[in-house]
Amino acid sequence: MTNAHTPADAAEHTPATKTANKRFSTLVWGAVPIALLAVGMTMDHIPGTDIKLTVPYAAEGAGPTFDTLSEIQGTPVVDIEGAETLETGGQLNMTTVSVRTNMTLGQALARWAVTKDTLVPIEQVMPADRSEEETREFNQQMFVASEASATVAAMHYLGKPTTVNIHDVVKGAAADGILQQGDKILAIDSTPVAKPSAVQDVVFAKKPGETVDVTISRDGKEETKTVELKENPHEKGKPMLGILMDSEPADGLKVHYNLNDIGGPSAGMMFSLAVIDKLTPGELNGGKFVAGTGTINDDGEVGPIGGITHKIRGSRDEGAELFLAPKGNCDAVKQADAGDMTVAAVSTLQEAVDAMEAFAAGRDVPTCDG
Repeated sequence: MTNAHTPADAAEHTPATKTANKRFSTLVWGAVPIALLAVGMTMDHIPGTDIKLTVPYAAEGAGPTFDTLSEIQGTPVVDIEGAETLETGGQLNMTTVSVRTNMTLGQALARWAVTKDTLVPIEQVMPADRSEEETREFNQQMFVASEASATVAAMHYLGKPTTVNIHDVVKGAAADGILQQGDKILAIDSTPVAKPSAVQDVVFAKKPGETVDVTISRDGKEETKTVELKENPHEKGKPMLGILMDSEPADGLKVHYNLNDIGGPSAGMMFSLAVIDKLTPGELNGGKFVAGTGTINDDGEVGPIGGITHKIRGSRDEGAELFLAPKGNCDAVKQADAGDMTVAAVSTLQEAVDAMEAFAAGRDVPTCDG
């Protein structure tokens, strides 16, 4: 029997057709990895499993700023009780950095290509030994601690009295069973103290085995407790009293900070300036739009923070005239595009006040360029 072929059948077996089919097959199978990659770039986990497909990077960008002299949802951002507050003007904006994590490869590449965000190793914003929830809680604790330091720094700047409180006692430490949470420390070795660093100075001048007399107020009664110092288990030869301390204004003055969902210690300086402005006559910022960032300690020292280039850009875009930056961030500040906004370099609360006064008066302010 002779096999008969239709024209179509014959065409399937021509050399040209075979080559075309081979090329088509190559294109189809070659497109499979590309298609899989495209899908993988948009998926954050493998379906049906807990295996994540997110990249080990975070995207940092300019976050919102908040005027510490204004209100949020009808409540003052900085609310002071127990003292008369005075009129303020201008703006004192604290700044933030937006952080995006759990990004797919496609999302990370899009932020790198389209926005001004920077990609940083995820460990910089979420340490490997902490979960996302633990990191969030840690940042919130840092924020609360910065609020307390901001209040105390402002009180010291204004010459207002503060008290030292025992926030907690380390279990098994020298003070355990002798001092208690809630005790107010009035003096140490008969020397009056008004801030935790004064307590630490006396303790650190001693050796393990020596004693220290701590005068406290407990339940309204004043008494003196003698504590034999132990060795710090983390620093050989160093004494340790074993208490965690904080400070607060005396005479019933209280400061409340009403910003939620903000983490980290970088708002400290701006909070301090807001408290000072509300408790002193005149406009601390000279009526100007001032923004800034920086940690603060009880002594009014301003420390460096992360993401300052984004904070400068965000403040510039919102119309700030002067930006207060920690001197410790000067290397990064020099790389930032501030536009027409002046960036002052400060290392203390006093320097920040002086910079605002100089700027409002039209004088030069200290910058990272000298």
